[in-house]
Amino acid sequence: MTQPHKAALEILRREQRPLATDADLSSLLDAIGDARFVLIGEGSHGTHEFYQERARLTRLLIEQKGFTAVAVEADWPDAYRINRFVRGGSSDDDNAAVALGDFQRFPRWMWRNSVVRDFVSWLREYNASRAERQVGFYGLDLYSLHRSMNAVVDYLQQVDPEAAKRARERYSCFEMFGENPQAYGYATEHGAWEPCEQEAMQQLLELQRRAPELTDGQQLSDDELFFAEQNARLARNAEQYYRAMFRGRESSWNIRDTHMVETLEALVEHARGRGQEARVVVWAHNSHLGDARASAMGWQRAEVNLGQLTRERWPDSTFIIGQTTYDGQVLAAHDWDEPGLVMTVRPGLPGSLEALLHDVGERFWLDLRPGSPAAAALVQEQLQRFIGVIYRPATERWSHYVETVPAGQYDALLHIDHTRALRPLDADAGDAQEEVPDLYPSGQ
Repeated sequence: MTQPHKAALEILRREQRPLATDADLSSLLDAIGDARFVLIGEGSHGTHEFYQERARLTRLLIEQKGFTAVAVEADWPDAYRINRFVRGGSSDDDNAAVALGDFQRFPRWMWRNSVVRDFVSWLREYNASRAERQVGFYGLDLYSLHRSMNAVVDYLQQVDPEAAKRARERYSCFEMFGENPQAYGYATEHGAWEPCEQEAMQQLLELQRRAPELTDGQQLSDDELFFAEQNARLARNAEQYYRAMFRGRESSWNIRDTHMVETLEALVEHARGRGQEARVVVWAHNSHLGDARASAMGWQRAEVNLGQLTRERWPDSTFIIGQTTYDGQVLAAHDWDEPGLVMTVRPGLPGSLEALLHDVGERFWLDLRPGSPAAAALVQEQLQRFIGVIYRPATERWSHYVETVPAGQYDALLHIDHTRALRPLDADAGDAQEEVPDLYPSGQ
């Protein structure tokens, strides 16, 4: 054991805080304080404990700190079905598993799993018990290009059929590629087709410009207009994303995470328009939430991410929480579109953050706010593991580890040393679906 490792280990053992009961989280809630944006990450998309702890902490934030929304790394139209369900405006009866039915794109287990089902059921019951404003559930991602365009047309068909006709004409620019946005991106980037950027932008601008008249005297609520406007924004950004895929990972990654923070901003503005203050819990992978400026993502690849952008927009109101594990099992696929499998997670590499935390204890959290002793112990650059929906143990060092400065990425860190695989709702959780994004090799 090196001297720096030994010194850091002594500090972290002294500073670790228990993570067993709800009462144990009271000190974490105190650390969060008045933050209005609490970003809760995960070291993989297939670990039961990461989902469980995130749901537990989110319930406490809603009950004790009045958080008004949960925003997740999921497609906007899929998540909006959940929003309707938890707020009592759904035709899915009282069945959360049915309400999760729009999550059909690979990997379905990411949201169609037992923990999310139980959380969504709890949120519906919580909202039903309240007379005041209710907690919403929203998606931040942008893969649903065609579903979002269809949703815009469907909304306009109900409020203004002539406007729906204009929307169809604009979106017809994408028709020759069917529901294959990657083919569209390839054709436009290689000069075989004129980009549909202007058409997508014009549709968004029309919705925004006509917002007052579209809701004036209409039976549909301003929530439904907001849903349609966000779908139009998604279509514009997804069009850019699928073209950028063929320029390189950095360009498409930055468009995607910028879209996520734009969606957060839209949620804030929507609440403000109703005279309310938005307080949002965000669920996403550590790679999206751990500030990119404190990792090789930022200093080597010029990537930005949602955590960085949220801190930049709301520097005094953002609190970022990461989650890590040392070993155990994970639900993941060997390759894109392959079935999800329960796979063994190898022990953290020597010298990695996971190996250091393994020597600290089994289940705990650390306060990494500037000036804390634990933060001072984690200011050195070290490897950190990121497992998405694909896990490649044979090339784990190159496929899943990135150099980071943990104290710069997170305000708090939860570590659960040995973890279990997520339990999906579908036996065939790894079936291929349309509109597959390009996240290879890490699938985050």
